[in-house]
Amino acid sequence: MTLIAGAVAIITLYLLLQMFRAANPAVLARTIRFGGGVLALAIAAFTGLRGELVVAIPLGFFGAGLLGWTPLANAGFGNIGGLFGGGAAPASGQTSRVRSQFLDMRLDHDSGQLGGQIVAGPHAGRDLGEFDLPSLLAMVPTFDAESVALLESYLDRRFPAWRQNAQGDAAGGQRRAAASSKMTAEEAYQILGLQPGAGRDDISRAHKSLMKKLHPDQGGSNYLAARVNEAKDTLLRTHNG
Repeated sequence: MTLIAGAVAIITLYLLLQMFRAANPAVLARTIRFGGGVLALAIAAFTGLRGELVVAIPLGFFGAGLLGWTPLANAGFGNIGGLFGGGAAPASGQTSRVRSQFLDMRLDHDSGQLGGQIVAGPHAGRDLGEFDLPSLLAMVPTFDAESVALLESYLDRRFPAWRQNAQGDAAGGQRRAAASSKMTAEEAYQILGLQPGAGRDDISRAHKSLMKKLHPDQGGSNYLAARVNEAKDTLLRTHNG
């Protein structure tokens, strides 16, 4: 029985590690934060019922902070749970946009999900999520270099193994497509998910946050990272000017 229990434990641990590797980092962080908050509140309730209020009260506030409920924020305790990514987080609901001749791509800052819509050609107006991998690869010959680079970034996130499975590497490697023209300030604000007139600190914070989401270990893209860097440089030059 001991050997069977050990084998089950090893298999379970292996499956959990595989799920951890495949999970979206942003979703995984929120799940850990939520689970930690619920566990902390449960332990706080248990210890409180036993009369150990010295332990229960701070543990309860910590759990509430992990869940995003911070009643003492105005008293200077808004960063409770910050060790797990809570507290002073960027405003939710922000998105970054990168547009090319054929595609309008969107990166959700909260979830890290990359989506897009076709804006030109026979499939104009349709979302990329409506197509399977063979259909998306079939579009490559009809796209310009910049649109192909954006499409490949999308494929890297939606189909992580597509490059190995594509026959003959149909879409080639990650293309270093140059922008068709110099980036405008309006485009730079859209890429960083900022409102026009954002300050230097806001620009730096948005750039740092996006670069973390675009890291290769998280299914990032060299092309999108280059665009984010260009957006930051464009806006900082505008401020310097």
